[in-house]
Amino acid sequence: MFKMLGDPSRLRIVIATLEGPVSVGDIAERLGLSLSLVSHHLRLLRAARLVTADRRGKQIFYMIHDQHVAHVISDMIAHVNEDAE
Repeated sequence: MFKMLGDPSRLRIVIATLEGPVSVGDIAERLGLSLSLVSHHLRLLRAARLVTADRRGKQIFYMIHDQHVAHVISDMIAHVNEDAE
């Protein structure tokens, strides 16, 4: 899991999915990344079971896989923020 999150773009993508279901286009726009790069990273994150996909018509929305992953990410962010203070 941590090896997968070692890439800054993948980490930012996972953090973007913490807020709820988000489309590839929204992630790409929000993070300033190309659609193809975001899609590539999402494929890897799905294989690692860090995010899951939900198809709604022609669009696919991605969200954090489960609350265990969400807690790990949230705790990691809180820990980094503690060191910054």
